[in-house]
Amino acid sequence: MTYWSWETFLDAFPLILEGLKITLGLTVVSYLLALIIGFVWLILESTPFKPFNFVVYWIREFIRSTPPIVQIFFLYFAFPMVPYIGVSFTPFVAAMLALGVHFSTYISEVYRSGIGSVDKGQWEASKALNFSMRDKWTKIVLPQALPPTIPMLGNYLIILFKEVPLAATIGVVGILSIARSYGSQTWSYIEPLTIVAILFLLLSYPSSLLIRRLENKMNHQFDKKQKKVEAVE
Repeated sequence: MTYWSWETFLDAFPLILEGLKITLGLTVVSYLLALIIGFVWLILESTPFKPFNFVVYWIREFIRSTPPIVQIFFLYFAFPMVPYIGVSFTPFVAAMLALGVHFSTYISEVYRSGIGSVDKGQWEASKALNFSMRDKWTKIVLPQALPPTIPMLGNYLIILFKEVPLAATIGVVGILSIARSYGSQTWSYIEPLTIVAILFLLLSYPSSLLIRRLENKMNHQFDKKQKKVEAVE
């Protein structure tokens, strides 16, 4: 039986910390990809051709209903075997694509709810004032649609960060992969896995506080703009 060892903890900590840049890098690029593809889903489902919308909807639902780890395995192991279109990906790219596309299906719904929260009168006012498409979105829609989406977008970023260790199953050398390797070499798992848990806590909790602060700040700025508009009227 083995017990907790501070010596093992201090020995493993710098090694696991080296993998943090891979974990954070995969989180950032996957999230940026999800933000972009989320808009693509929204645009595709907004086309006037209903049969096409139906197909896109069920593709998105299939992706959202499938576990991320299955999608990671498919892109890394199975996709290269698809006839004619099969392409091989590195472990990092396969994980990035799988996580990015998976979370984009949720983010598209966040975008939809944010835009849907804008009062219909605002759309009609922008049309009556003959606003261009760019002015309508940048001056009317987005300033009102963005603040309500910040908490959910932030939550999905944190959830994505916690899902990134799944990439260790195909060889992405992040903090979990290094911790598991250290444990297999030393037969001491409790210390390296505790370090992984601490790192996730130290990064996730402050992020949630930052997101909450940003939400409050944007709501405050929007309230000030609304008061100015009402004062002018």
